[in-house]
Amino acid sequence: MTEADPVVLETAIHGALILVSGLCVLCGYRVIRGPTNPDRVVALDAIGTNVVAIAVLFALLTGRGLFITVSLVLAIIGFIATVAVAKFVTDGEVIE
Repeated sequence: MTEADPVVLETAIHGALILVSGLCVLCGYRVIRGPTNPDRVVALDAIGTNVVAIAVLFALLTGRGLFITVSLVLAIIGFIATVAVAKFVTDGEVIE
């Protein structure tokens, strides 16, 4: 290992944060201008996944494990929300 490794890692994490943030903006556009409701649901799910990725990247950047826990909770909530919306789109109701 050399002295440049932390600098390269930090640069890569910053680049990934910029990329994932840009993807969130693009997905936000699809949520607003989506032609159909399923397109909007998929875009919202992608935003949730990108927010989890941002939390993990931020945890790597700062060295705090709390953000990993936050990302796991966000992933679970996002999964449950996606299942509920998919059930609503297919059946018309969430709870029978």
